[in-house]
Amino acid sequence: MEIRHLRYFVAVANQRNFTRAAEALNIAQPPLSRQIRQLEEEVGSELFDRAARPIRLTQSGRLLYEYAVQVLSGMDQLQSTMKQAANPKKRRFVIGFVGSTLYGLLPEVIRQFRKHLVEVDVSLLECSTVEQIAALKDGRIDIGFGRLRIKDPAIRRIVLANEKLVAVLPNDHPLVSKNPPISLDDLVNERLIVYPRPVRPSYADQILGVFRDVGLQPRSIAEVRELQTAIGLVAAHEGISIVPESVKRLRRDDIAYAPISDHEARSPIMMIHRIGDVSDELVALIEISRELHATNGIDHLESNE
Repeated sequence: MEIRHLRYFVAVANQRNFTRAAEALNIAQPPLSRQIRQLEEEVGSELFDRAARPIRLTQSGRLLYEYAVQVLSGMDQLQSTMKQAANPKKRRFVIGFVGSTLYGLLPEVIRQFRKHLVEVDVSLLECSTVEQIAALKDGRIDIGFGRLRIKDPAIRRIVLANEKLVAVLPNDHPLVSKNPPISLDDLVNERLIVYPRPVRPSYADQILGVFRDVGLQPRSIAEVRELQTAIGLVAAHEGISIVPESVKRLRRDDIAYAPISDHEARSPIMMIHRIGDVSDELVALIEISRELHATNGIDHLESNE
C-alpha cells in the first residue's frame, strides 16, 4: 500500500465522484479507477458502493478512510517539519498541546508569542499529556500544555489555572430547567461519556477521579476518542459529558452547558517542560502564559514530588 493510493482513495471519498476526484488530483479518470481497484485488491474488499449515486464508502471503506486521513495528515506534517528544519535562518520551537486547551487562552498565548519572537519558527503538535512527556524527553517538543498532573523527575510543571468544569446535557434534559448550578450527585445516575479513549491516563481518568473525590461512582460509562464525539453523542441522547468551562465556546443548538457546584469539579491547565531548559523562547512563553492566565485562575509552580 503506497501513500499515493491513500491520497487517491481519500480524494474519491471526499468528492464522492471519480470524475471530480480525478480533476482535483489533476490525473485522468481511468488511471485513478485502476489505482482504486488495486487498493481494493490489496485490502481484500470493495471500498466504495459504486451503485449508489453519489458513490459512498462501504463499511471497509469507512474504516480505511479513518486511518488514511490520519496517515496523510502525519505525512504532511512530517514534510512540513523537515522543510522547516532545513531552514537554518530560523530557530525552531515546538509546542505540544491537548485539544481542549485550544478553547481557552492558548491561541492568544501563541499569537502573542509569535508576535514577541518573530524570528522563531513556531510549530504546534497535538498530543496527550503522556505523549508530551515522552516528546519532551526525546526533544521532539520544547513545551507542552495539558491537564494531567503526571509526576516525572525530569519534567517541571507550572499550573496556570484551575478551570471550572461544566456538564454537557441534551437541550431538553430535565436538569437544564433546574436552577443552576447542578451537583455531581445530580449526574451520577446518568450515562457518562468520557474522552479520550486511546491513551491512558487521560482526561477521562481525571473526570472519574472528580466523582471518586466526593464518594460517587457513575452508573454507566462510555468512552469515545475525542471531545467533539462526546458532545455529538450527548446531542443524540446517548448520555451526558463533563468538559472544561472554556469548551462552552463550542456552541450547538441541541445541547446545553450547566455549571457544577462541587468545588472538586475543576481541571488544571498546566505547562510542562524539561528541567534545566532555560532557553529565551521558553522563558518568554512562560511569562506570556502566566500573564494571560493571571486573571483566570491560580498561577503557581508545582513541585515534582
